[in-house]
Amino acid sequence: MKIGLALGSGSSRGWAHIGIIKALADLGIVPDIVCGTSIGAMVGASYLSNNLENLEEWACSLTKFEMAKFFEINMSLNGFVDTQRLHYFLNKYVAADSASIEEFSKQYAAVATDLETGKEIWLTKGSVLDAVWSSVSLPGLFPAIKTNGRWLVDGGLVNPVPVSTCRALGADIVIAVDLNGDIVGKHFKKSIPPKKKIGVISKINNLVKEYTPSIFDIDENSESPPSLFDAIASSINITQDRITRSRMAEDPPDILITPKLSHIKPLEFYRAKEAIDEGRKCVQNSMIDLNAILEVIDRE
Repeated sequence: MKIGLALGSGSSRGWAHIGIIKALADLGIVPDIVCGTSIGAMVGASYLSNNLENLEEWACSLTKFEMAKFFEINMSLNGFVDTQRLHYFLNKYVAADSASIEEFSKQYAAVATDLETGKEIWLTKGSVLDAVWSSVSLPGLFPAIKTNGRWLVDGGLVNPVPVSTCRALGADIVIAVDLNGDIVGKHFKKSIPPKKKIGVISKINNLVKEYTPSIFDIDENSESPPSLFDAIASSINITQDRITRSRMAEDPPDILITPKLSHIKPLEFYRAKEAIDEGRKCVQNSMIDLNAILEVIDRE
């Protein structure tokens, strides 16, 4: 009996995959097949490359300031992510440039989307780094990557939780992780109005407001809109949730793990410990279903 693990997309909430993988291992459940979409593909590749401990340590040490370094404003407007910094990160915590999927001891697939045709692409051979980069290329934030003559972007656009990929690779039992199951209907946190500034600049601003009320008359108690990055990522995550519900209705996993992570915004990667802890908690909450798998393993 082959066990497949389908690691879903979900931006910063994807750190929960680390807690889930480690909690499953503690129970003696080790997947034979690992399929991932977006950050699921990245964490899955790090796991199979024996880099998961290092990735967890780095993620838990990440700060807002360090996270901000990954973004840059460039004139090409093909993405906002600093690709050089991202490349260094992937090399250190996921896989080397020379690493190939064929070298993994277990079957692996990263899901991406063909930007021209909209087709779902399963990357099961070749460069680990190219497969991961293709799968995580969230439109608007990451530039598309050309792999095997095709421009590829985030696989969450077509298959956010790759249950079907696991089954196609031969999984008899599929454990799926859906990171976006509780995000629809949730509102952005209310912004706290900034404290009024004091000093010369503040006095000048107040003077300008007095003489130009039609332009500067802004209610400081109103809610600020989400950032550009959050708006893009959240919109895509909501779309992915709808796609996930539709696809899993046709091809449901044997066990579905759904961490409660709606309080973590898509780009709050510095909140890794919360996500990892929630991942572990979800495994404990799924013990009734997981015990059935343990019984099958024992019989085998």
